This record gives sequence, structure tokens and C-alpha cells, in this order.
Amino acid sequence: MKITSIQTIVVNADIRNWVLVKVVTDQPGLWGWGEATLEWKTRAVTGCIDDLAPLVVGEDPMRINHIVNRMTRFSFWKLGVIGMSAASGIEQALWDIKGKALGVPVWQLLGGRVRDGVRVYTHPLRGNLAETAEAADISAVCDDVQKTVEMGYLAVKVGMIPYTGYDAPIAAVRHVAKLAEAIRERVGDDIALMTDFHGRPESASAAKAYIDVIAPIAPLFVEEPIQPGNARLMAELKRQVACPLATGERLLQPEQFSELVEHDAVTYVQPDLAHCMGFSGARRIAAIAEAHNIGICPHNPLGPVASAVALQFDAATTSFVIQEECVGLVPWFEDICSAYPVSLVDGCWQIPDAAGIGIEIDETEAAKHPFKQERILARDAILPDGTIANW
Repeated sequence: MKITSIQTIVVNADIRNWVLVKVVTDQPGLWGWGEATLEWKTRAVTGCIDDLAPLVVGEDPMRINHIVNRMTRFSFWKLGVIGMSAASGIEQALWDIKGKALGVPVWQLLGGRVRDGVRVYTHPLRGNLAETAEAADISAVCDDVQKTVEMGYLAVKVGMIPYTGYDAPIAAVRHVAKLAEAIRERVGDDIALMTDFHGRPESASAAKAYIDVIAPIAPLFVEEPIQPGNARLMAELKRQVACPLATGERLLQPEQFSELVEHDAVTYVQPDLAHCMGFSGARRIAAIAEAHNIGICPHNPLGPVASAVALQFDAATTSFVIQEECVGLVPWFEDICSAYPVSLVDGCWQIPDAAGIGIEIDETEAAKHPFKQERILARDAILPDGTIANW
């Protein structure tokens, strides 16, 4: 069996262009799907996939590690987020091909499932940003979270933190305290709550000020309280606060995660399989985390192929805790699929038995949403004095 071509299908989903990767083989009807979505870098990723294609076309798709080595070692330059995203989409598609060729789901290739369902969380209104309330309106935010729970979710991640510099203004901290308390009171103790700082605080002290007022609602975790990449500072912050910390969506290599766990900087790691070399990279990261008693909560606010990939990984990963999903990002999220393996029951994804990753893209439907410039949310990330903040 040989790979004959690599194709990309770009689907515009408002704030993201989903970059769907189709790896085609010389076996009639046998191809695999992956996802290489990277916010506001669509043209760079699709171009990088074209650059990687000569290293992959003509190879046996069953030799996944061999092809990963070709994409990384033949590239000479260490792959950054654009290259890693492009390679991740290709890598995922190889597992899909292998599962289809052998007639088994990918979770079977990863050693078999270790659970009966995959616990998930979503964002208010399942990520529908056009409808969700601003954090300034406490009552409206609580309404959104309650509606999300009524959709069948038992865990919700809520954005609470304003754009922040090196300090945390007391008025902003007090508002976050009121917001956190109101959300917990509205949904009760049976719903897991999380919050994402998006790395907005520039200092550990600013992050701590917000974490301290969120801690009383017992969040499952606080995500990216500071910018990623400083394991030492993250570890110092972890020792000063009273709730679990998580990070990892913007880290790419196993050694970056190794640094986090060696510093005891987090309770959970959050690799994104669309950026960390797909299943291959995520398995290495999970092994590093598990060896240090750290759980894995994969990042995924992306498209339907990314969700199908995450489901397969989560089903077979012992240290898995909870999975992010964003199925409500656009109302036609599932319409571009002729087969979609994800179903939600009692706050968990059910585990499918279909071969490969279990998804097929309806390319005619996908073509109804062609590439266009994504909506850039970061344009309003400006502090009162005009300083550009971390979005």
C-alpha cells in the first residue's frame, strides 16, 4: 500500500478555518482524515502540508512512526506550531487509514479502551460566541451556563478573567469573585466548573489575585493562569494557590511537558492533538504525565475531525481526566460529516466501534463553507492605557 496524495479541505467556521487533511492511498476507497486547524494561520498550515507532502507521498501509510520521522528529521529545521500542526493532521490520517485497513477503531490500535465513556466539558452554549453573554453581565452568564447544563453537560468552562497586565485591579478581582460565586450557586455542586485565563496575567501575582477568589467554588482546574513556557514560574504559582492548575494547549514537544512535570508545575496537562504530532506525540506526553501522577485533559475547541481523533485517544489513555469540546461553534458543525462518531450521554461521549477514527467528511457540504478570513477576536485585547494585552 502506498500514499498517492495529500489533500486539504478548508472549512470556515467563523473564528476558525478548520483545516481538514485527507491522505489518499492507492487502495480504492481507502483514505484517512486528520485535522490541522491553527487559529489565524490557515494559509501557512495548508502551505506547510504541501511542503511536507513530498516526504510522505509514496510511503506505506502503515509505517506511522517512520513517516513521522521523515516529516520531522528530513525537515532539518525543528518544526514550530505551523509545521507541527501540519504534520499532526497528516499523522492522524495515517492512524485512520491503518484502522480502516485492519477493520478496527484506532482505540484498539492504541492498546484497547480503558473506559466505557469519555467525560467531556464544553463552553457556555457549547461555544456559540455569537450568543454568549459578556462576563460583565453576571446574571446572563449564569443563564448561559444553566442552559448548557440543560443540554446534557456535567462540566462547563467559563471565561471569567479580563485582559490583565502585571497587576490585578481590585474592582476587576471583586467582579470575578462575584461571578464565580454566582455561577456555582446557580448550577450547584454536582457540575464541574473550570475557567481559562488564556495566559492573560503578565505576572504570577496578578494571576494569584484572581485564582484566590475563584478557589472557593472548587474549580476542576484553572487553565493557563500565565503565559505558557515558564515552568519554574508556574510551579511557584502552584505552590501559592489552593486549586489545581492546568496548561499545555500551546506546548508542542514532549520535552516541554517533561519540564512542567519535573517542576511539579501543574495538576493536569492539556496537549492538543492537532498540534503535538497527533496520537504519536500525545501518547508520549501522556506517558510522561502518568509517570508523575499528573492527569491529561486534552485541548480541543476545533472541528469535527479533531473531536473524532480526541475520542479515540481518550478511550485508550489511562491518565485521561476530561476532554474539551466545542460542537456548538457553528450550527452546522455535524452537517459536514456523512459519518460522525460522537454522541453525548450523561455528560460523556460514547465510544464507537467503527473502523479508524470513525468519521467521514461530506465534501459537498464542506464546500458550502469555503475559506475566508477568520474573525479576529484579539482586536479588543487592549488595556485602558492602550497597551496590547494577551488575548
